[in-house]
Amino acid sequence: MTIAVTRKGVPVSKTSHPHVPAPGDAAPGGSVQDAVPDGTVRYLRIGDLELESGARLPDVTLGYETWGTLNADRSNAVLIEHALTGDTHVTRGASEEPGWWEQLAGPGAPVDTDRYFVVSINILGGCYGSTGPSTPAPDGKPWGSRFPLVTLRDTTGAEARLADALGIRNWYAVLGGSLGGARALEWAVSYPDRVRRCGVISVGASSTAEQIAFAQAQTLAIRQDPNFNGGDYYGGPEPEAGLALARRIAHITYRSAAELDGRFGRNAQDSEAPLEAGSLAGRGRYQVESYLDHQGNKLVRRFDANSYIAITEALMSHDISRGRGPLAEALAPATAEFLLAAVDSDRLYFPAQSHALAAALPGDVAVHTIEAPIGHDGFLTEIGQLNSQLRRHFFG
Repeated sequence: MTIAVTRKGVPVSKTSHPHVPAPGDAAPGGSVQDAVPDGTVRYLRIGDLELESGARLPDVTLGYETWGTLNADRSNAVLIEHALTGDTHVTRGASEEPGWWEQLAGPGAPVDTDRYFVVSINILGGCYGSTGPSTPAPDGKPWGSRFPLVTLRDTTGAEARLADALGIRNWYAVLGGSLGGARALEWAVSYPDRVRRCGVISVGASSTAEQIAFAQAQTLAIRQDPNFNGGDYYGGPEPEAGLALARRIAHITYRSAAELDGRFGRNAQDSEAPLEAGSLAGRGRYQVESYLDHQGNKLVRRFDANSYIAITEALMSHDISRGRGPLAEALAPATAEFLLAAVDSDRLYFPAQSHALAAALPGDVAVHTIEAPIGHDGFLTEIGQLNSQLRRHFFG
């Protein structure tokens, strides 16, 4: 099954990616046209990429969107990094399609698209325009099981090439939440001379053992789906049940216990009675089960299972100090001004991890608190709580 998502006339499929130049595209070293409406998915070929693992990924394409205008000295560019299953549509553009972080970016928002040139890039391995497992390999068949392991440092290296093609030598700011925050932090450490400000929200300096454990359960759910076929399922039944289960597991970590209990409690789903079934096989659902079913099925309609594995593995690789010495030593080269924030009810990336990162960063870095009973997803829904801090420290 192939599901296409159309954004302003540009098709983006969860099982295939365009590999022909679209308006505004360029090969490596070429110029990128600017006459493209804001919030339009564009594609850039950046050439071959050598990966941390030693593997080589040929003819890489990155999908991205931009808003606003790059000024004459190219000093107003802001990179906003999406989270695990996010896409590049941060805010509205030429159409009224809502973005996922409109409290943060847009006309008059803290990241004011009338003042700043905003860029969002689909992560390498994704399924919203960038080279990933569903992309045709050199033999014309989808990469599938042959797609190499990519790390966050690999993805940052790829994004640096896109920045070069856009003529952006350094970013006014790079920021993101969750996986996006990890990507922003990797930018600040891997390319310290290219990041002037860095916002790291709802993520720490590395993925912990518990976070890796949750991630492994999700990827295993997909791999054990009978339709997974070792990752080579394209053209046949897809591992939809496995992907939906992975999303259920993840979503439990995205919401707090108080949020789930207060919203659903022990209530049965309408017309379903879990304790009145004549057999285990025929029992009804509690409301929270119906909610998780909905979240799983919703993701299946828009995301590729192999990309879910690839990006989850990239997040598992997150360790800013890997190969760089102790944490403080690893962070020492970063010259950016940092803004850190954590959601007080987050049970995936605990606030303590943000505080540990702040303590290891050069200088006096505070951790701002987002008060949200919802849990980890508060970094998306309640980002407006940081408006004053963002304006004061970054976008005043």
